Amino acid sequence: MSSSSKASDGGEQQRLVCVTGAGGFIGSWVVKELLQRGYRVRGTARGPADCKNAHLLALEGAKERLTLCRADVLDRDSLRAAFAGCHGVFHVASPVSNDPELVPVAVEGTRNVINAAADMGARRVVFTSSYGAVHMDPNRSPDAVLDETCWSDYEFCKKTDNLYCCAKMMAEITAAEAAARRGLELAVVVPCMTMGPMLHQPRSVSSNHHVALYLMGIKETYPNAVAAYVDVRDVARAHVLVYERYPASRGRYLCIGTVLHRAQLVAMLKEFFPQYPVTARCEDDGMPMAKPYKFCSQRLKDQSLEFTPLRKSLYEAVLCMQHKGHLPAIKPQQQRAYL
Repeated sequence: MSSSSKASDGGEQQRLVCVTGAGGFIGSWVVKELLQRGYRVRGTARGPADCKNAHLLALEGAKERLTLCRADVLDRDSLRAAFAGCHGVFHVASPVSNDPELVPVAVEGTRNVINAAADMGARRVVFTSSYGAVHMDPNRSPDAVLDETCWSDYEFCKKTDNLYCCAKMMAEITAAEAAARRGLELAVVVPCMTMGPMLHQPRSVSSNHHVALYLMGIKETYPNAVAAYVDVRDVARAHVLVYERYPASRGRYLCIGTVLHRAQLVAMLKEFFPQYPVTARCEDDGMPMAKPYKFCSQRLKDQSLEFTPLRKSLYEAVLCMQHKGHLPAIKPQQQRAYL
């Protein structure tokens, strides 16, 4: 059944839900997916009237079923007001930074969201974690399969200044403990490096930023490393799927579309956009290439999620950055197919 056809089902979709961080890269797509499915949506933002949130009000269905309200995850009273009357909460908001001062913000903010949701009678929370909470373990065997049972090594992350990973680990643990204590239904989506078209007009290019740096040749070399990628639209669909299919859907859901070497990523960019000065050299020229690790996203596939090919995500991300002025729109010599 298509997303839009669910709007008339008259069941779960007619209930009010709240999305924290509604104006962000992932949050915007979660709002869009919910509206397409017929939900009434309340989105939180620090400044709901800010022009950077105007794209939300332009979404199909927003005029009838979307409201924006001011809330701060460190202000529990503001969260209670935002969650009043909501059946469910999607907690997407989180600082994306290695600033040590923001680690307690992520953790305390998550605790406040869970408690405020319980205070106001919400039944279900979907929490956005990160694969930074999963894959950062130097002692994991290269033959091991990355799945929902895996956790990053907290001390390793702290020692290597990957404090964002520390924050997401602690926030996810806090969410699980607080939800169990308050009797809330909880599902956790664990996305990896998220890319694709942006609905918002960011001050920075968010998760697509490194793509722009390689495309323009600003980075002289790319690392001899692998990374996991997923389309932002798949991340949004995953949030709604696990929300709708509770209690069958509970616990963690690893959201990874593919894992590949950075050399393959820049090769795609060169293939699609040969008119750009794409980074061409690996920083470890002459060394054996790092091998992609194995992963399993079967739990989400079992929820009928089909992952978007990275080629499509990458191509459309670049077109979007061109359209929004984050990249110069250099015309190609000829149109190329990307699928």
